[in-house]
Amino acid sequence: MRPDFFVALCLRIAAAALLLPALSGPSVAESQARHGIAMYGTPALPPDFVSLPYVNPDAPKGGRVVTGNVGGFDTLNPFTLKGEPPWQLRELTHESLMGRSWDEPFTLYGLLAESVATGPNREWVEFTLRDGARFSDGSPVTVEDVIWSYHTLGQEGHPRYRAFWTKVASIEATGPRSVRLTFNTADRELALLAGLRPILKKAQWQDRDFAAGRIEDIPIGSGPYVVADYEIGRHVTLRRNPDYWGRDLPLRLGTHNFDEIRIEFFGDNTVLREAFKAQTLSYLREFNAEDWATQYDFPAVRRGDIVLSEIPHGKPTGMTGFVFNTRRAPLDDWRVREALILAFNFEYMNDTLTGGRQPRIASYFSNSDLGQRPGPAEGRVRELLTPFAETLLPGTLEGYTLPRGDGTPRNRANIRKALKRLNEAGWHVADDGVLRNAQGRPLRLNVLLRQDALLAQVTAYMDIYAQALRRLGIELHVERIDNAQYLARERDFDFDITFMRRSLSLSPGNEQRFYWGSAAADQPGSRNLMGMKSPAADAMIDAILAARTREEFIAAARALDRVLISGRYVIPIHSYAVGRIAHLRQLSYPQDRLPVYGDGIWFLPTVWWFEAEE
Repeated sequence: MRPDFFVALCLRIAAAALLLPALSGPSVAESQARHGIAMYGTPALPPDFVSLPYVNPDAPKGGRVVTGNVGGFDTLNPFTLKGEPPWQLRELTHESLMGRSWDEPFTLYGLLAESVATGPNREWVEFTLRDGARFSDGSPVTVEDVIWSYHTLGQEGHPRYRAFWTKVASIEATGPRSVRLTFNTADRELALLAGLRPILKKAQWQDRDFAAGRIEDIPIGSGPYVVADYEIGRHVTLRRNPDYWGRDLPLRLGTHNFDEIRIEFFGDNTVLREAFKAQTLSYLREFNAEDWATQYDFPAVRRGDIVLSEIPHGKPTGMTGFVFNTRRAPLDDWRVREALILAFNFEYMNDTLTGGRQPRIASYFSNSDLGQRPGPAEGRVRELLTPFAETLLPGTLEGYTLPRGDGTPRNRANIRKALKRLNEAGWHVADDGVLRNAQGRPLRLNVLLRQDALLAQVTAYMDIYAQALRRLGIELHVERIDNAQYLARERDFDFDITFMRRSLSLSPGNEQRFYWGSAAADQPGSRNLMGMKSPAADAMIDAILAARTREEFIAAARALDRVLISGRYVIPIHSYAVGRIAHLRQLSYPQDRLPVYGDGIWFLPTVWWFEAEE
């Protein structure tokens, strides 16, 4: 990787930040049809742009890539709550009206739609379909398909699609190729979210139950790939559609270059890793910095058959860690949660498991301008939070930082603090050495884990953690189950503690309601795993969505960050400051023009290509 790349990345992040200028009011151009739409400001790419800035428009087509998932699948419909689909399908087989540039905080460009227009305050949005847009079976994408897709996903689809639908007052055809959505809520992000809903073929689902489709009822999409073959729980093969309608679009040029993408499924991560070492798999993402530094010296790497690539990014850390289910006592008591965080000896665990190579997450939006600043809340952040002062937990206004251990296995100082908090909450160590409440009930917690690429490291964290809690008289039971069981129990919030990863963008918006909004707390299948119901958090999300200037937007995000981290809902672990991908040497990517958002499903396999060797 070129040494000047990091300088270039910083310049590009700064340029992206300039895309959020202060806005004094709605632009006259809002109501005019345009090639793209940005959450703030204007799109960075002009109407006549040729390709995305982080792709190779001349990338060769061809080759085959094999990736691995841990677990299995029992559906090929990624749009319903029922079943477990391969997570890659939504991105590779289906499309929306607009597509995202991952080199800007939140900007969309035309995909199925050739243009977009909005009302002066984005109270409505109108899309005009491209004349040549086609589904994979060759049939045209119509306004009728668009309207049916919004209705069906909003009423029968996965919960992640339903919240948006409640904010749509009407959807109607305004012409043979145009459709308008009018909103019932003042929310500037809705116009962009409307452009990201997947579009399905209405005729496929005549006389069929969309929400209870069989495995063979694979939703027809318009994307570059189609499902060519599958064996339940074993593999899925996607083939690039040679007649793909959008291959020459500016948003698509230089992307989706592999002829075939095969997804293999493995019972556990150990077997998956061995398959990669044997070069049965084409690439592997590594999340453990210690393993990256010490476990990738096997023969294929030494021969140069496998290459190790690091992909930096400029996005927020998000939150990775162990989430408490506050729907259950005693985890509904912040003092108990704080005690459990104090007992989590991160410094010792990090040194033991990652060699101290991965820093800890400081807050949900750390590593960006959106993250809380040290010390007491000031200025507009304090103004936003003050009306909720009586309900805010300690540290929100004053400033909250995660406790630091002393780096030793016993972590004595923090264990003493944890016991003090537990005593304050009514829990005391009885004569038998067990922590009990006034009714004599012992404190026992269940950690629910599933099989995935992080299983080994996550399990190791919990094994060390269990020893620390035992010193407090707390019993920690770790339950490891397969993906299907895990998804069912996660959907019903049937756990005390579980592992959670929430990636956050440079433009947080409505998804924040689904992550930690009160309305989602008791909604089965929602992403609000902690079950938090915070009027302050709800208000800060509202403020983010109502912001008309960059200053207001940043203040609201920083205020939300304070509410989240001081809520003690999660035990944060390490951040992923860089993406680590081990891959076959034949796989290439544009190393000199990486996107601000770094690595993701839209990066590999989307913008990579197969470099044939003579």
